[in-house]
Amino acid sequence: MVPGNESSATDFILVGLFPKFRHSVILNSVIIFVYILAFLGNTLLIVLIWGDSRLYTPMYILLSQLSLIDLTLTSTIVPKMAFNFFTGKRTISWIGCGTQSFFFLMLGMSECLILTLMAYDRYVAVCNPLRYPTLMNVRICLQMVAGCWAGGSSSSLIHTIYPMHFPICGSREIHHFFCEVPVLINLSCEDTSLYQSVVVVTSIVLLVVPFSLITASYTLIFLTVFRMNSVKGRRKVLATCSSHLTVVSLFFGPNIFIYMTFTSSHSPEQDQALSVFSNILTPMLNPLIYSLRNKEVIAALRKLSGRCVVF
Repeated sequence: MVPGNESSATDFILVGLFPKFRHSVILNSVIIFVYILAFLGNTLLIVLIWGDSRLYTPMYILLSQLSLIDLTLTSTIVPKMAFNFFTGKRTISWIGCGTQSFFFLMLGMSECLILTLMAYDRYVAVCNPLRYPTLMNVRICLQMVAGCWAGGSSSSLIHTIYPMHFPICGSREIHHFFCEVPVLINLSCEDTSLYQSVVVVTSIVLLVVPFSLITASYTLIFLTVFRMNSVKGRRKVLATCSSHLTVVSLFFGPNIFIYMTFTSSHSPEQDQALSVFSNILTPMLNPLIYSLRNKEVIAALRKLSGRCVVF
């Protein structure tokens, strides 16, 4: 497929997902199928949580926010990638690139904070159960969620506007399947080493610090669990915590590698592979990870299925 001829001087060209791969039609079709599964799975999880009053608790409210982020994140990048590939029009406007970059960063930063809140919620529930109604009730949870979205939005706005104004002297070809900060930095014809250092510092604040807090929270949780006398209670806590830790590993691992190392230290193919894993495959897996080992979610699904059968 040949890039479209109609483009302005400010348009960018998205090379696409593994452009040298021989079976690109099959690859893109698989990605679209995974996106549909992620979309349906996260939508179903949101409907189950907000449609069942028994799940209207801080833990499930945070889980619904994670599903909302995953749902929106995949919708930010996959439809445009599929449209460009199957139409042969590889261009994206300057405004479109900035918009895509903004939403991608906002959702990614918000997810870092939401995952940290989920760890804090489990820490309070397990280590300070008597104070849980005071420290982590629904009202406080919603306020924290609003803070996560506000923090992600403000930080994303700064890291979208600044790199979008870097001068581009040569090719406007982006060796990726969507617009994001690291690939935009590579297009600039001026020295961006200072801004790259700012990106690393921001990554430490939004990736390493939350990951450290999550690790500390679960260290204290496991120490508390191992002192429990109830085997049933221990298994229930470990099932919930293991699900969250799996999601944390799938999210933080690839993103720390991408954003905390300078863009020249890894190839575009590595960035694309990690982006597919972190931003497309993981959102599909998250609903399965949380629902298959969660009796409350399965009960809500059976209840919804019963209603559909009766209807």
